[in-house]
Amino acid sequence: MSTRPSRVNLNRHELRNKIYGCWLGKNIGGTLGGPYEGRREVLDVKGYTTPPGQPLPNDDLDLQLVWLKAIRERGPLGITASVLGEYWLNFIPANWNEYGICKSNMKAGLAPPLSGMYNNPWKHSNGAWIRSEIWACLAAGATDLAIRYAYEDASVDHGGGEGMFAALFTAAIESAAFVISDRETLIRIGLSKIPPDCRVARSIRIVLEAHAGGLTWQQTRERVVEDSADLGWFQAPANVAFAILGWMYGEGDFGKSLCLAVNCGDDTDCTAATLGATLGILLGKDGIPKQWTEHIGDGILTIALDRSSCPLPLTLEGLTDAVLEQVPLSLGAFQIPITVSDGPTDLRGVPDLHLDDPKAAQSVWARSAYAVSCDLGMAKQ
Repeated sequence: MSTRPSRVNLNRHELRNKIYGCWLGKNIGGTLGGPYEGRREVLDVKGYTTPPGQPLPNDDLDLQLVWLKAIRERGPLGITASVLGEYWLNFIPANWNEYGICKSNMKAGLAPPLSGMYNNPWKHSNGAWIRSEIWACLAAGATDLAIRYAYEDASVDHGGGEGMFAALFTAAIESAAFVISDRETLIRIGLSKIPPDCRVARSIRIVLEAHAGGLTWQQTRERVVEDSADLGWFQAPANVAFAILGWMYGEGDFGKSLCLAVNCGDDTDCTAATLGATLGILLGKDGIPKQWTEHIGDGILTIALDRSSCPLPLTLEGLTDAVLEQVPLSLGAFQIPITVSDGPTDLRGVPDLHLDDPKAAQSVWARSAYAVSCDLGMAKQ
């Protein structure tokens, strides 16, 4: 006889604080790392180099504003790669690397995931895992729902490449961080959602093994760089590993962790922004040191969107409230045993969620990157 899983309750105020911390950490990391994007040498960044008062615009956050619009308009059950592809074409004019390739492919008639696979040398790159926070927040504590959303998103511009696996990894960690605080457990959960033989997993294991073996962060970085040399620069395996490096060697210090991620070089705004968002979920808005929050304020500056046809939140507070409104709807639509209420947070049922169960993720890996799924609606039998 099967038993129903115990229900988890998330206090609304505490959940809001974590979601706010996610977006604040995202803006902090993007602003810290932005000036060094593309640098290939070891760096020595210790703090901001931008003028105080506002964040740097960052496409890592931009695209998630459009995904928020999509879920508000289409509902939790309406988020598919096909739908997100429509929003790409309608609201995102940026054509950088995989962004432009997926849009050109869709305009030529190639639906996702073909849009992310055909003639795309950037399918192993960073465009998808850097925008996983929206799915993690909507699926707070529900890792398999987070990766379901992340797959639909990533397949549009990365098909079945390593960039898609990276998005599953970060979405799972960030989702689990709403109900689990232990770093090693979170990383284990992330790894359970990606193939153990993929390059993202390999690069992450290099960091974990080097850290356990007592290597310096510089030595660990070098091992990652050497192992990823065949993939080239601006690729997901190494950059996800740099974010994990910052987390492992940061000794629990928010600023030190982000600076270490930046000091590895490469896609520095992405590594620091994703790590900042993850730590922001764990710490909550109120737990991020003021020396990091006061510099950037609460505004959102965009660089990759057509705001004239797409009204979006202008502040992190507005973004937080808009996302918070959708969380119970997403969890409820998929019958996840997690509630959001004004009552006290109750995490006793978290073990029943089996957040590190790989079965749902394995069904994602089994999907062909060359097969297109269509929702026929009323035509279904």
